[in-house]
Amino acid sequence: MATIITMPRLSDTMTEGTVAAWLKKVGDKVSEGDMLAEIETDKATMEFESFNEGTLLYIGIKEGESAPIDSLLAIIGPAGTDVSSIVASGGSAPAVAPAEEAKAAPAAQTAAPVVQEAPADGQRVLASPLAKKIASEKGIQLHQVKGSGENGRITKSDVENFTPQAAASAPAASAAPTKSEAAAPAAKPYVPAGQVATEEIKNSTMRKIIAKRLAESLFTAPHYNLVIEVTMDEAMKSRTIINSVPDTKVSFNDMVIKASALALKKHPKINSQWTAESIIINYHVNIGVAVAVEDGLVVPVLPFTDGMSLSQIGTSVRDLAGRAKNKKLLPTEMEGSTFTISNLGMFGITEFNSIINQPNSAILSVGAIVEKPVVKNGQIVVGNTMMLSLACDHRTIDGATGAQFLQTLKQYIENPVTMLA
Repeated sequence: MATIITMPRLSDTMTEGTVAAWLKKVGDKVSEGDMLAEIETDKATMEFESFNEGTLLYIGIKEGESAPIDSLLAIIGPAGTDVSSIVASGGSAPAVAPAEEAKAAPAAQTAAPVVQEAPADGQRVLASPLAKKIASEKGIQLHQVKGSGENGRITKSDVENFTPQAAASAPAASAAPTKSEAAAPAAKPYVPAGQVATEEIKNSTMRKIIAKRLAESLFTAPHYNLVIEVTMDEAMKSRTIINSVPDTKVSFNDMVIKASALALKKHPKINSQWTAESIIINYHVNIGVAVAVEDGLVVPVLPFTDGMSLSQIGTSVRDLAGRAKNKKLLPTEMEGSTFTISNLGMFGITEFNSIINQPNSAILSVGAIVEKPVVKNGQIVVGNTMMLSLACDHRTIDGATGAQFLQTLKQYIENPVTMLA
């Protein structure tokens, strides 16, 4: 009575997956809710949860190997079960006699079992047994949880990551790591002077997708960049006051995110995307924040950012930054951005230009805050400034439109009290 596990579709754009690591080996006992493997998709590396109990009888895709979705990933069942016929058929369950068909039905499963719950509106909710159990223990209504599994199935991690406020405002996104969070470079082998030495690193699925999409963006969208210098003295004072409130922690990046959201509401053409037939202007603001992770780059999204307070943005940033590092972000948390922000200021980078994260029409690059001499009221004094660079798609955003957006953004950042009005 073996259960066939296939390569899952973990994101809407995923066509194949790579097994980054197996967390169980053949012969291990597997309980419902155990993590079987780490699967690398086109967006992130995620832990894959087992919805079945038994013994891991067979592994179909080895570590480091890639396979299309629905390929035979593993087989779980009672210890000692002969699965050679299933393996030989490439993952198809062997034929059974009609009299045994009812008993053998579980063997033909290619997806995790689900439990249906009927909410008040009469619609059916698909959820794994473990997700339903955890939801019951926590008093969570399953119809409020957004499922990340196949066909919207709610998984254990969906329930564990669900918060009541997420029902009204979806989970937020993370910001770039601080210096202390940045991963330390791997130790290099010792090479004597005068010897030629190279190292070949296999491209991960994420790295291949990053290369493909950035190349497509740069070569299909006519980029241009606008740069503006922002005075940060008032922002620094305001941040100190805000962070003096107990249990409140707001970063400069949080302030840039909030200011950008408000500026986008005043300049919706920046918040747009190009299609072959039309320009789509988004009047909702979903800001994506570029996050450096060990294997590359991910862009979690803050849905309806303009409706979030500074403290809400700060809390969400800290939460999802940690989950990004631990490969706990869901694919649904990296979808739907209308504008993107990339911040390298914590690395001491004062100014840089980013490649647009399509289908967005623009991306904002945020540099470091620099203390330097500035002219104020006709006098040279010590001040703090920050450079902002806006990369725009000229098909959708004219130069004057981009310049006006930066002027508004500058006004918000230089006068933080206006963001609280």
